[in-house]
Amino acid sequence: MPISQDLLEILVCPLCKESVTLTPDNQGLKCSKCKRVYPIKDDIPVMLIDEAKVEE
Repeated sequence: MPISQDLLEILVCPLCKESVTLTPDNQGLKCSKCKRVYPIKDDIPVMLIDEAKVEE
């Protein structure tokens, strides 16, 4: 089951509090400001700073 649009609207980056968007491969949520990508494991977003990877 993909992440619902309602959930995407309320999720923010725990570091900078900016909105996140679904990555093209639907495997993560990317912050629009700090470029961290938070993984999605078993259809659950893992919004932990230590689990995120920084991408350009």
